[in-house]
Amino acid sequence: MPRGTNGRQTERSEVATARVLEVALELFSTQGYGATSMRQIAEACEQSTGNLYHHFGSKEAIFQRLIDSYWERIEDPDHPLQKLFARARFPDDLEQLADAIGQTVEKNKASILLVFVDVIEHQGRHIRSYYETMADRFRAAFGPRFEELEKQGRLTDADPLVAVMVATRWLFYFYTVEKCFGVPMHFGMEAQQAVDGFIRILRNGVLRHGESVEASGLEI
Repeated sequence: MPRGTNGRQTERSEVATARVLEVALELFSTQGYGATSMRQIAEACEQSTGNLYHHFGSKEAIFQRLIDSYWERIEDPDHPLQKLFARARFPDDLEQLADAIGQTVEKNKASILLVFVDVIEHQGRHIRSYYETMADRFRAAFGPRFEELEKQGRLTDADPLVAVMVATRWLFYFYTVEKCFGVPMHFGMEAQQAVDGFIRILRNGVLRHGESVEASGLEI
């Protein structure tokens, strides 16, 4: 059955919107927010500036949409990270967590750079709400798991919620420096060695079991 006029127009509009967002992401992530104009975006998309304002409202609206789109991708229940969080096997699945975060950073390098653009140029205005609710999301995902580990006597006196948040944020930071900033071996070793070392620290700590800082003779 032939596609109607409205259907073709909708399809063209979706393609045009996707192109605008693609171009804007490239420009924002490489030259920053302030240095990118609506005219630049429009010209790169072969659209008029007026048409851009008509469909998006403002440059800031495009920027926010790109940020929100990144959150939506990594919060999708079918995303590998969300599947790991749903299984809530931390810390038994640290290796899988590292792999999932490494792949996420690789596939979203430009979007992750927008986070830094927002911090530098907007004091984090467009990302603040996401991070303000981060602890609640982790608590909802891992709370029952940690209660179970507590009952099993597997936990130390360290807060497991802090541990899973530290693990997730450190891995994102590590791979961001490696893949987005282009600084391999910034820990003085291959990426896998650094990640393996971090996982050992999280699972086993630094001091021998039962030894305190005072007992080791270190000054605090």
